[in-house]
Amino acid sequence: MKIKKTAMAMLMLSASGSLLLGACSEAPAPVAPDNAASSVWPQLKLPVAQDPAMEQAISELLAKMTLEQKIAQMIQPEIRDITVEDMRKYGFGSYLNGGGAFPNDNKYATPADWIALAEAMYQASMDTSGDGIAIPTMWGTDAVHGHNNVIGATIFPHNIGLGAANNPALIEQIAEATAREVMATGIDWVFAPTVAVVRDDRWGRTYESYSENPDIVRDYAAAIVRGLQGAAEQDFLSERRVISTVKHFVGDGGTTGGVDQGNTEVNEEELFRIHAQGYVGGLEAGAQTVMASFNSWNGSKIHGDRYLLTEVLKERMGFDGFVVGDWNGHGQIPGCTNDNCAQAANAGLDVYMVPTAAWKPLYYNLIEQVKTGVIPEARIDDAVRRILRVKKRAGLFDKPSPAQRPLAGRTELIGAPEHRAVARDAVRQSLVLLKNNEQLLPLKPQQRILVTGPGADNIGQQSGGWTISWQGTGNTNEDFPGGTSIYGGIARQVTAAGGQVELSSDGSFTEKPDVAIVVFGEEPYAEGNGDLDNLEYQRGNKTDLALLQQLKAQGIPVVSLFISGRPMWVNPELNASDAFVAVWLPGSEGEGVADVILRNAAGEVQYDFHGKLSFSWPATPQQSTVNIGDADYQPLLPYGFGLRYGDASTLSNTLSEDSGDDAANSELVIFERAPRSPWQLQLLSGAERNGVTSSVQEFGAIRSRTFDNQVQEDARRFEFSGKANAGLNFGSPFPRDLRAFASADSVLTLQLMRRGAVPEQVALSMSCGEACRGSQNIAPALAAMPEGEWQTLQISISCLQQQGLNLAQVFNVLTIESAGELNLSLADARIQRGSENTAQACQ
Repeated sequence: MKIKKTAMAMLMLSASGSLLLGACSEAPAPVAPDNAASSVWPQLKLPVAQDPAMEQAISELLAKMTLEQKIAQMIQPEIRDITVEDMRKYGFGSYLNGGGAFPNDNKYATPADWIALAEAMYQASMDTSGDGIAIPTMWGTDAVHGHNNVIGATIFPHNIGLGAANNPALIEQIAEATAREVMATGIDWVFAPTVAVVRDDRWGRTYESYSENPDIVRDYAAAIVRGLQGAAEQDFLSERRVISTVKHFVGDGGTTGGVDQGNTEVNEEELFRIHAQGYVGGLEAGAQTVMASFNSWNGSKIHGDRYLLTEVLKERMGFDGFVVGDWNGHGQIPGCTNDNCAQAANAGLDVYMVPTAAWKPLYYNLIEQVKTGVIPEARIDDAVRRILRVKKRAGLFDKPSPAQRPLAGRTELIGAPEHRAVARDAVRQSLVLLKNNEQLLPLKPQQRILVTGPGADNIGQQSGGWTISWQGTGNTNEDFPGGTSIYGGIARQVTAAGGQVELSSDGSFTEKPDVAIVVFGEEPYAEGNGDLDNLEYQRGNKTDLALLQQLKAQGIPVVSLFISGRPMWVNPELNASDAFVAVWLPGSEGEGVADVILRNAAGEVQYDFHGKLSFSWPATPQQSTVNIGDADYQPLLPYGFGLRYGDASTLSNTLSEDSGDDAANSELVIFERAPRSPWQLQLLSGAERNGVTSSVQEFGAIRSRTFDNQVQEDARRFEFSGKANAGLNFGSPFPRDLRAFASADSVLTLQLMRRGAVPEQVALSMSCGEACRGSQNIAPALAAMPEGEWQTLQISISCLQQQGLNLAQVFNVLTIESAGELNLSLADARIQRGSENTAQACQ
């Protein structure tokens, strides 16, 4: 084995916490628009006019505020990194909970726990004993498909499925229900809707987009803003409404290669015509906040782009609410860091979303930069005026505290039956029927039906990312009280009709069924982690296809229910299916699927298919940028496709199964920002192990926590206490065939950083069961690493094979254990074949 220094180490930001005063260096100037903003961007007629009396009251309040109080209004920290006393001392204008963050770091925090934290933060912000001023803070949360951070909440289908429904009235109902559940926990502000128009389906946030058609996105943006905030002329931001956020401004769905937080390379006219229509709809419905995007536009980071944030959004389009940043997005501006970035404020950013401990040096740096003239005080006054304007429009100065508001504490609203009914209807409307040979669907429920596949009885998988945890991983059915899996809905209806239903995970059965329903698809993921190289489903791993073929070979008709956050190349799976349904990510109300695919007990159709593809379906794995209106538009299934009952099935049963990819097994990713399926991260302590289900978790002699390396929470720190043998493990409940990596040039490549001393023994291993493993002591390599710098460590797979590892049945692909005290961080882990860099001789 060997270690080598990488570019990653040179990109690391200082963690010293020292203040970096003075301006950050200037980023490259944005690409100058061909025409002035007036020729491309519309002057919008916004429905909420400024109230002179309110503006006068804001002016009077501003005149009383110190510079420190103003800057505090522009700082938005995260609940894991501040205390109630911090709120009392600094008076932050807002705060947030990131995905996977909960009150008391407890995934199972109750609604009462959420309210208690909201109340404590509010009262601290209103405490005048320290600074003599009372300005209510507000809590922002990512309630993107229901109040998805809270156990027991209604989880609605993700946006891609709702786009297939093409029903703005339904979207407004969903938003209304979400607002009620959010307000029941004392929260004021929702980071939704996402109005990205995705152009490359490899992007890991494709499921957060309603459609490749900007018209649908525009109409949906207006509907969800009305549902969350209320209509401007009716109950705008009333006691049962929340503040909405149209995001991410602008072009997030258009990055080259579908790379998350990448570069959108389009001219200004296309930026508006394709990517800005959601802002037309959302702002004209009265949206009060806009979130800046991580991406760049022609090389200019949006968080630092004055032309787009100020000249276009605020001046030309007339937006008079405030612009909030995304998770440390300001730190990505060239010349800036998370704790030092004047350019973002000067560009028009009003609120810095600054999780982690960086909030404190950023606060003091901004104060100093105003005092030294790097940031004009007029820009600060404008930002704070906008923040106060939104707070006053939302009635936060007049409403009672969070615990005393009309909906607060009404736990019956969390997962309320009427909300679940809306979600179930949304599932029905979102399903798209792609294939239906010989009118196999709808099924008679009196038959003997086998329900199988990894997604059959898995509410977590059917809900996808941004569900309880950020990535949507680590959840079980018990984490969805009141929810129903796809199997659960089918079983209830089949049993009630007198039929028989059997559940199995692998296609086995006790008696041959009349029909098999196979539920399979993508595992949950969120931004970054979901990015793909191409759209081939189960690339290099055909276990689900084998299950379909196994059933077909036995003469059993097969209905495939495909769970996914995007269209994918599934030609082999389509060929092996008699009927095929795109169910997208339906959320917690899986019985909506049964409502459509099953007849009732009398043999009548309950609900016909309604959904139509809002994204074109690819003809090849490489066809990731196929969109309606393209000059060479040749998808497998076009935008708007979707069969109804009685329609003839048009798909061939012999679609090409040539993926055109001879490098499918050249790399196996184990950890990239998060564990990659099928690998699950566990903590080991003594003889016990515990699955990692939270961003912060302690188990016996080891503690784990996510932190920001290059982007949001993309690395993990592991602290071994030395009180017992402890470790981390990436394993799978079933053995995995890794024989594709049996060649001599295959290596396990890790990006590691250590702090402090290294014990004499640190074992890295891969295992295939009892007495079937290969292991190397990596302690000397760790000790040789410069402290606090990212390094690459490579282990030869052949070394592990020589010690008895059988690659045909790997259960644990990466285990690191030690009985000593150790502080070790991991940013990336993968097996690579054909790498130019090979590990040194085996130990």
